[in-house]
Amino acid sequence: MRNRTIIASVAAVFLFVLSNEAKAGTSESKPVRVAVIGGMTMTPLWGEIQKRFEAESGIKVEVVVTGEKPVLARAMKEGKVDFLTMHSSDATSNLVADGWARDLRPWAKNDLVIVGPVGDPAGISGMKDGAAAVRKIAEAKANWLDFQSNGPRETAHTLFANAGTRMVGPWVLKYENADTNAILHYVAGKNAYMIVGRMPILFKKMEPDPGVKIMVQGDPVMRRPYMVMVANPDRFPDANIDGASKLADFLLSDKIQKFLAAYDGGIGDGVPIFIPIRASH
Repeated sequence: MRNRTIIASVAAVFLFVLSNEAKAGTSESKPVRVAVIGGMTMTPLWGEIQKRFEAESGIKVEVVVTGEKPVLARAMKEGKVDFLTMHSSDATSNLVADGWARDLRPWAKNDLVIVGPVGDPAGISGMKDGAAAVRKIAEAKANWLDFQSNGPRETAHTLFANAGTRMVGPWVLKYENADTNAILHYVAGKNAYMIVGRMPILFKKMEPDPGVKIMVQGDPVMRRPYMVMVANPDRFPDANIDGASKLADFLLSDKIQKFLAAYDGGIGDGVPIFIPIRASH
């Protein structure tokens, strides 16, 4: 009888250990479901980062949604993703403030540039100081497109404020068309300047126009931070928080920050398409 009790106890312990190992294996094998801003999937960057993370950690990454900020934010609120990265904005802050996500951190920045007509009536081509460039545009009363996209518009207002001038007058144009694919054609037709992300120009998210080129780039003021966050386990207890946190830490690791500093997205100009946060000061 005593032997049967011992055998039963050993068997129970063995089954308990197997059960825990099976659960642990299941947890570790769960993919990290991610929401990634469209600019990162438009370029080869996110694919490169994902490949490196999976090889090092053994954790699979699944891009559930990519695109504009509202789409990503909604995916987090609906519990569809464990991890999210997009531009810093009220949307990112509110996801954390409202309890949907946590551990909000910056990890990279992207460049905005000023584009303009090849004739360059304001004479700004090659400048590195965005505020000085928009001052010259305002002084020349050269046409300026007040691009309604949040990031470029906010950056433009910062540049004009730093320049001590205002975007006021008939030379300040509005683009009413909701489709931005053809906006460079509009700029060319109006002989105008505008501020826009460098990546949509380089990767042809906007249709190129031979009458428009990049005039001003490389100003640290003309950069926007990307934030990373993970789902709040209090709100989403089934989320893969461990995997998401490891991915977030990976983005801020020395190896990825150094990778960003040297990665030009295959353009061949040696200029990084994303600026590591540690090198953007």
